[in-house]
Amino acid sequence: MGLIFSKIWALFGNEEHKIVIVGLDNAGKTTILYQLIMNEVVQTSPTIGSNVEEVTYKNIHFVMWDLGGQQSLRQTWTTYFINVEFVILVVDSTDSERLTLVRAELDNLMNCDDLQSASFLILANKQDVKASLSPALISRELNLDKYKSRHWQIQPCCALTGEGLTQGLEWIVSRIKR
Repeated sequence: MGLIFSKIWALFGNEEHKIVIVGLDNAGKTTILYQLIMNEVVQTSPTIGSNVEEVTYKNIHFVMWDLGGQQSLRQTWTTYFINVEFVILVVDSTDSERLTLVRAELDNLMNCDDLQSASFLILANKQDVKASLSPALISRELNLDKYKSRHWQIQPCCALTGEGLTQGLEWIVSRIKR
């Protein structure tokens, strides 16, 4: 009886989903990752390579890969994309000058063969800053409407306070349950 229960539990209790967190340097990717894990701000330095952490939310286990966003590291992102179900693209809402570059990186992600079945959560970070761009404006600048055949959501957030991050995870959970 115990063996049968263990096998049934393994089917439902060990659900694991792979997420990559990407974005340009200084967008707040690592701060978001550790806010999700510890619910507090952690002093970070630029990510060289990647950070990987496990996050459990509503009994769903996520393995989150935070990938460095410097130009020299972005070309290595594809090595992490095998079996990715969700991409979290973190956008610095105060950096309007680099939105064209973010749009080009998003196009690369959307066209990547390994990500064709992945859903995209775009986090419009730094919404606590007065001069930040609205999610609607970021959506227009990134031309998100052209991805009609893809599953995506844009979510305003603040990595420092955690505001908006739970709503982003809720959207991911809703995609899993479909």
